[in-house]
Amino acid sequence: MKIDKQERIINAAMKEFVKSGFDKASTNEIVKEAEISKGSLFNYFMNKKDLYLFLIESSVKIVEQIYDDIDFNEQDLFKRIGQIGLIKLKIQKRYPLIFDFLKSLGDETAAEVKSEIDQMKGNILEDGLKRIYQNIDWSKFRDDIDPEKAIHILNWSMVGFAETQLEKLDSFENVGVQILDEWNSYAEILKHSFYKQGEE
Repeated sequence: MKIDKQERIINAAMKEFVKSGFDKASTNEIVKEAEISKGSLFNYFMNKKDLYLFLIESSVKIVEQIYDDIDFNEQDLFKRIGQIGLIKLKIQKRYPLIFDFLKSLGDETAAEVKSEIDQMKGNILEDGLKRIYQNIDWSKFRDDIDPEKAIHILNWSMVGFAETQLEKLDSFENVGVQILDEWNSYAEILKHSFYKQGEE
């Protein structure tokens, strides 16, 4: 498939799935928006589910760029998290439709795709949280802090913060640095609680 045609199909399909959900999404609307024939669409995808799963796979590959751009030489945990936030913001600005699509997966209830969505979401979150903590300098933590419990608290905080922000968003086109500033205000509290004096 030519890149231009592929991008038109991806963008049109994501718009339609975000707007209508899997069951109500119309392939007629997708081909109209993408300016291709219906026969052409089904040359590339067997059915609507095949297209939907392709979009999930494409979206995951974009999210992977976040980890490709992380500087794992940065050993300070909170600086690492701040760095990831900036990388994610740049990618969200470049591909807002993909993040809107991923957000929509959380509300998708169609039985035909629910198991694939649940598996994908679990894998992304689990894998992502593991990779965040590679090559971190744990000596900065207070001696009376259990690093494993600190990580749990940090994970719960990040996931909870992300879920709260997602509820407020209409589209990732509206994401700005104010969200990073707000997260940093929480991160400073956690940092002060976890780090030894002088490491803050």
